[in-house]
Amino acid sequence: TRRCLCISIIALLALGVVGAIIGFAVTFGLPPPTPGQSVIFFCNQTGFLCDDRVTCLSASQICNRIRECVNGEDEQEKLCNDLPSNLPGYLIFRCSNPVYWIYADKKCNGANDCGDCSDEKGTCNCPPCGTQWWSCTPVFFEYCTCIPRALCGDRIQHCSDWSDEYACNR
Repeated sequence: TRRCLCISIIALLALGVVGAIIGFAVTFGLPPPTPGQSVIFFCNQTGFLCDDRVTCLSASQICNRIRECVNGEDEQEKLCNDLPSNLPGYLIFRCSNPVYWIYADKKCNGANDCGDCSDEKGTCNCPPCGTQWWSCTPVFFEYCTCIPRALCGDRIQHCSDWSDEYACNR
């Protein structure tokens, strides 16, 4: 009735105000940080956005003891003193052994950064080995799914099935 109508109108007005605030924030963006204010921004879910709001660093450029941001915010002590705990989860990858971690941009790069190939398995969708590579299961963890053809026929086992010695041609 009348009471329900009044409550409905008030609820719609409140929703309209919230919608207007959200629309304003999306349209005009967030205000820049005030001078001296230490604010950490992240970009593209894979990197770190410097205070200049232009420079975006890859995950492995953060806390590497090289100041890539003009103001050095990528090397701030409060960010780098407890790695990887102080970094957001999307900047790191936890290896299958939870003691070890790597920066997220090192995952699926073809190198065995974790030491057990866990960073090269699963969701990587790695392309097939190129013409200079032999596809096999390596016995050493330097490689994860392929070995360089230069290692074929060298009388040293590099593949678990010995295919690098009996089937692979340089």
